[in-house]
Amino acid sequence: MLAAFQAPLAASLIDDASWLFAVVVALVVATVIMADDNQRRSAAATAEME
Repeated sequence: MLAAFQAPLAASLIDDASWLFAVVVALVVATVIMADDNQRRSAAATAEME
């Protein structure tokens, strides 16, 4: 997520769009981490109910 916040600065310092790849990768990784955390929490809540 930190890379996504640094994207405007990187865009002003780098002439090409190579910074965009780093931003996309950071967002994909953050999405996977949040989805995994959400799934683990729901599985733990289900296990507690049983």
